Amino acid sequence: MLEGCTPWPEEFADRYRAAGHWRGGTLDDLLRDRALRHGPRTALVHGETRLTYANLNRRADRMAAGFRLRGLRPGQRVVVQLPNVPELVITLFALMRAGVVPVLCPVSCRAAEVSPLVRLTQAVGYVAPAAYRGFDHTAMAAGIAAEGPFLRRVFPLDAPGEASPYGGFTTDPSGCHYFPLGSLDSPPDRVLAQSAGQVAFFLLSGTAAGEPLLVPRTHDDFAYQARAAAELVSLGEDDVYLAALPAVSSLVLGSPGIVGTLCVGGTIVLAEDPGPADCLAVVERERVTVTSVEPSVARLWLDAAPAAGTGAHGPRLVQIGGVPGDRGAAGLTSPVRGCSAQLVFGGAEGPLTLSPPEGPDGTVPGAWGRPLSPDDEIRLADADGVDAPEGETGELLARGPYTPRGYYRAPGHNARSFTADGYFRTGVLARRTPDGGLVVTGSLDELPRPAGQGDPSVP
Repeated sequence: MLEGCTPWPEEFADRYRAAGHWRGGTLDDLLRDRALRHGPRTALVHGETRLTYANLNRRADRMAAGFRLRGLRPGQRVVVQLPNVPELVITLFALMRAGVVPVLCPVSCRAAEVSPLVRLTQAVGYVAPAAYRGFDHTAMAAGIAAEGPFLRRVFPLDAPGEASPYGGFTTDPSGCHYFPLGSLDSPPDRVLAQSAGQVAFFLLSGTAAGEPLLVPRTHDDFAYQARAAAELVSLGEDDVYLAALPAVSSLVLGSPGIVGTLCVGGTIVLAEDPGPADCLAVVERERVTVTSVEPSVARLWLDAAPAAGTGAHGPRLVQIGGVPGDRGAAGLTSPVRGCSAQLVFGGAEGPLTLSPPEGPDGTVPGAWGRPLSPDDEIRLADADGVDAPEGETGELLARGPYTPRGYYRAPGHNARSFTADGYFRTGVLARRTPDGGLVVTGSLDELPRPAGQGDPSVP
């Protein structure tokens, strides 16, 4: 396990392996295997671009060799800040294949968020558009590089049809080197032996006291999450998954999302804007069968669907990423006529709960669901950390095979966010249903506690 990360205790790791949850394969091996099985099938679609599984695997291989030639070494970290374009998926797998740990960051983040990420992870590289929607990411990277000793390699993605200002190896006064991402096309030289227990990538959870909170996800745990979610929603090789929200989130990347779709040999369609004007047309054109949206996006789709028309090829399932306390999410009707809606609660840390499909009246039956894994251990605790009585509301605590045991290099926050026996304090209020489901009711701020009592998450 990477320094600064908290491993699962060996007894739990042995249990998850024995149960078949952790199977010992890395995510880049998964892509390599699917390329052998489904080589000519379409893996990625973005506008007019279509990549087969064989092409996706080949490009990841060649980019991984290019990263190594540019001096990246196993165990180093690289911040990846790309929109939903094919290069995001290629870069993710190429870095993992080179043994480098991607730090996934939304493209909307600016220097105030990216600079602390670089410092925390000591990132030596940065992958982003040269400029995107009017913002100069390369200039931001140059400013961050001048602040400290870490960031020294920038890999800009040029906009289609634009000449690169970085026509080769160049440097700036800070000593930062620039290599166009498209130039990382080198013959594969070797296959790096890696452990499935290694950190595959970091997901950004949020911030605490102005510093980012990063969740380390291993190959074993994230592959299990994506695979189990794919099984739960009956995802198959004929499914087409639309990634409409940012692909660097746990929901879109692996619930089942992009990785789950790759697991089963399906097709991923990437959209850079979740708005209905673009996405409803993509749903029809690409015969999308599954997608994930937020409640606000679902409402926009719902409002626009009658005017846009959905034809005969609407998705069979729309997952709605729930927000604790957004009780209106439970009353949403299907965003596209003829499909089922499913509420998904969870974050970068887990756990995931998924509701059953909508009822016959076209509404989601309630903001509740079951934990994804049979080995998810769930507690509902009161303000004193004591298990709440049956049927009562309490803070949702969880540990399991895809819920990491700590944030990266954040010992103080870990002491507040994790119990001594490894349960993650989600900050979400929930109660159990008689059949074992969970109703998510709000946030920890709503938990009653005696006058004068402090933050119940502090031991």
